[in-house]
Order: sequence, then C-alpha cells, then structure tokens
Amino acid sequence: MTFQFKIQLTDISKPPVWRRVSVPSTFNFEQFHQVIQAAFGWLDYHLYSFSPNGWGSSPVITNDDESEDDCILAKKAKLSKFFTKEGDKFVYIYDFGDNWMHKIVLEKILPEKTKNADCLAGKGTCPPEDCGGPWGYEELKITLADKTHSEYSEMKEWLGLSDLEEFDPNEFDLEFAKEMVSEI
Repeated sequence: MTFQFKIQLTDISKPPVWRRVSVPSTFNFEQFHQVIQAAFGWLDYHLYSFSPNGWGSSPVITNDDESEDDCILAKKAKLSKFFTKEGDKFVYIYDFGDNWMHKIVLEKILPEKTKNADCLAGKGTCPPEDCGGPWGYEELKITLADKTHSEYSEMKEWLGLSDLEEFDPNEFDLEFAKEMVSEI
C-alpha cells in the first residue's frame, strides 16, 4: 500500500507552508522524517519527534537514542502501525529550540505498492533553519519585504542572498522537491 499525506507547518500563514507526499506504507518513521526533510527543504540539523498531538502526547517516536524509556525509536516504528485509516493525524516536531510543528494528515490509503516516496504538491517556502521558529520567520518576512528596514541587508547576507536576489515566501519548486524526495 501507499500512504498519501498532507503535511503543513503550524503557526505559519501568508502563505501557508505545506507539502503533499506519498510514501510506501512499509516505511518507518526515520524514513518518513527524511522524506519530510527533503520535501520541505530542511537541512536535518536537529532532533525531531512524532506524536499524536505534539508536546505532552504519547506515544513519542524520536531519533534521540538517549530519550526517556517510554519513547520509541523512529527506525523501529513502522508507519503502518500508527496510520491505519484515512484521516489519521500525527504531529512532527523538528528542532526543539525553534519548535517547528508540522500537522500530518493521512489523506489516502492507495492499494498500489510503491518502493519510493514522492512529493506530489506543495506551497510556500520552507523557513530557514535557526531563524527563531514561527515568530522569528514572521519577523524575517517583514524585514525582507522592506528594503529600508535597518536589518534588511544583514538578513539577506545571513540567508546568503546576492544583491540581485530577493526572498520570496511564496516560492515552491515542485520539481526540485520531487528530485530530493526521490533520493530517500
């Protein structure tokens, strides 16, 4: 079987940032994490967890080998054990400092068996790593939308943008995301 998920960053709007992916139901949560990283454009610098409702809910599925006893290691947890029907939801938290929360919804269970993941659609630019979470990202968008802002040049330099390049929060390159996800 193949699972089709919609994954959306919470607390981000104008534009929202989301991706639609398909993955084999046999994937484990470590593989799913890699798909999410590739689809969004994250750089996989930080710890992460999956849980039904985010912080304080269980079970917690994580990559942290030193986590508490009641946590499940992501590489040992199959998606098909936790996603059993369309509409099932989970939360993926990436970077416990910036607290990027992603709402995951299982949209479809398709009978076709696949071996590879795919990015099917998306919207919005993934926020830069370490920009301060949703609130920092909102501030960054405001700063980069105003060329007269006192921190405009500093933020462009921090992002590695040339004088001719502009930051576009609406940008999403589906073909690039498909290519990155296909490598998982």
